[in-house]
Amino acid sequence: DLPYPDLQEYIADMNVMMALIINGPVKSFCYRRLQYLSSKFQMHILLNEMKELAAQKKVPHRDFYNIRKVDTHIHASSCMNQKHLLRFIKRAMKKYPKEIVHVERGKGQTLMEVFESMNLTAFDLSVDTLDMHADRNTFHRFDKFNAKYNPIGESILREIFIKTDNYIEGKYFGHIIKEVMADLEESKYQNVELRLSIYGRSRNEWDKLAKWAVKHQVYSDNVRWLVQVPRLFDVYHTKKQLCNFQEMLENIFMPLFEVTINPGSHPELHLFLQHVVGFDSVDDESKPEQHIFNLDSPLPVNWTEEDNPPYSYYLYYMYANMTVLNHLRRQRGFHTLVLRPHCGEAGPIHHLVSGFMLSENISHGLLLRKAPVLQYLYYLAQIGIAMSPLSNNSLFLSYHRNPLPEYLSRGLMVSLSTDDPLQFHFTKEPLMEEYSIAAQVWKLSSCDMCELARNSVLMSGFSHKMKSYWLGPNYIKEGQESNDIRRTNVPDIRVAYRYETMCEDLTTFLVFTSGLYTDFHISISHL
Repeated sequence: DLPYPDLQEYIADMNVMMALIINGPVKSFCYRRLQYLSSKFQMHILLNEMKELAAQKKVPHRDFYNIRKVDTHIHASSCMNQKHLLRFIKRAMKKYPKEIVHVERGKGQTLMEVFESMNLTAFDLSVDTLDMHADRNTFHRFDKFNAKYNPIGESILREIFIKTDNYIEGKYFGHIIKEVMADLEESKYQNVELRLSIYGRSRNEWDKLAKWAVKHQVYSDNVRWLVQVPRLFDVYHTKKQLCNFQEMLENIFMPLFEVTINPGSHPELHLFLQHVVGFDSVDDESKPEQHIFNLDSPLPVNWTEEDNPPYSYYLYYMYANMTVLNHLRRQRGFHTLVLRPHCGEAGPIHHLVSGFMLSENISHGLLLRKAPVLQYLYYLAQIGIAMSPLSNNSLFLSYHRNPLPEYLSRGLMVSLSTDDPLQFHFTKEPLMEEYSIAAQVWKLSSCDMCELARNSVLMSGFSHKMKSYWLGPNYIKEGQESNDIRRTNVPDIRVAYRYETMCEDLTTFLVFTSGLYTDFHISISHL
């Protein structure tokens, strides 16, 4: 009574998708439709831009600054900017100099002793000393980017200030998160979906994380949480922390099944899960994959190899467990969780195939620009894509080559997000900084900006009640009827255009695929 996707069916569908994206006629059809969508949008702008602007001017009170926007992809450990972290470290050194914050070889070290061992005082510290901003040296160097998480290049400071599980039980990190939340509440219209990590190394990680969240009361109406699972099985297996992949899955999901069946078994986790909206899968996608996921792949209990399982393997087993968990949570009257992985930032194209088949939304999606079939399918299915141009500019793709304006013009469900303000942003409002730079570089209109903000709310994991308040009570309907310009500041003309174009393309796509059906036996139920 708790079904989940069949492995054989998943592999077969994945093979069909891989065949589709390299099929000549399908590629030509999708490429032409995408070009048509771009040209059609340019025509729409030429004819209706002034009407859209006039409609926005008629709306009292509402403008881009006071519509709701959600940062749909941001990591908690870097949700503050460098100046914020620097000020906090200086305050902590003055306020808690004698507090034991770390244990080295059985001996406790105070905060003052930790900094003395580095020959530093509070006065010496500066943003340049912290050296946490991504620069030209991080381009295509994910290892150097990860090292930027260490203040002053010292992993001990990362552990003390931006970890939930340390000697002081994440006290400083909790304080920083609360300060970020206070800033969001003050700005009122900005919301974030922060990522926290569960590694799957031990069964008690969830309880520790929930205990930290409850103890430090890291709750805000402006914040929802996602749990990211780093794809690091090979590292833990080499260190003898895990015997097989099954053990990692059990460490991640067993506490969730237990707390769903009996909330009293993990009371703090039950409380924390009320504000968790989904799962993320993270790591450097450009790492080479030695294994191809097929029916001959070992089951998780038999995966004892040194090599890391491929991306599609991770995603399938996470999704299969989540599906069963969601059926159970629905039966028990709890909210369900969605899969929103990092996908298509780099690496092979099949990551995006797995993302299309299993994900609610994805983060990045840069490689869709090279795969017209997948890009068109993502458009038809309206799978959300949280894009972070400033992050990509420092890691994988120069800003002027970022496909976000192209995706937006074609009607893909895209939103702007910050990813890591600590590494990429300078101001107190990193999301507004992201919008500001995008608007200047790509000459986005007020309507474009408001459409991106509306998309971010639709993609987010905030409750139906909050979305109804932010977007209007009919937001789940289709077309112009779903829009309330008094709340979204998006003109009805733009929403009607998107809906009519989508209906036309779905019809065209169904006619085209009916001819392909006998060759590929593809199911379009997902659409």
